Amino acid sequence: MFFTTIHPFGTMITANLLLEKFSQCQCWEERYRCLILLGQKLPALHDALKNNESELMGCENKVWLGYQRYKNNKLHFYGDSESRIVRGLLAVLLTTIEGKHPRELYGKDLLTLFFRLGLKENLSAGRTTGLYLLSDKVLQIAKNALHKCDVVVDT
Repeated sequence: MFFTTIHPFGTMITANLLLEKFSQCQCWEERYRCLILLGQKLPALHDALKNNESELMGCENKVWLGYQRYKNNKLHFYGDSESRIVRGLLAVLLTTIEGKHPRELYGKDLLTLFFRLGLKENLSAGRTTGLYLLSDKVLQIAKNALHKCDVVVDT
């Protein structure tokens, strides 16, 4: 099994840091640029982790989202996309979900940060649909993690 590279989202890059950075953006183009730069901080996903299980179906661009569960039952999420803007959107989502216990995720609105950053209202219908698909996948992972034992890795 391949283990993913640790990313800075949810640890070094927090929701508060993103709120501060995006509050300085004066227009959508600046937010778009911030998203692309944020996506560049997301480590490339190893090809072995780009599989049918982690691929998100129904998106305009290829997107992968997977996870590992640590012994303390918290979840480590990883992902990638072929699109620079989607990588940025994925980075924002990872900031919200990384390192959380499934109980902290299940049944929650995982897209609140997108609204607070002023991103949601400027996304195309296709990207908005993709965000909801990502959120639904995380919620399904959290639900499944609460009900069964998955692969557990050392922290």
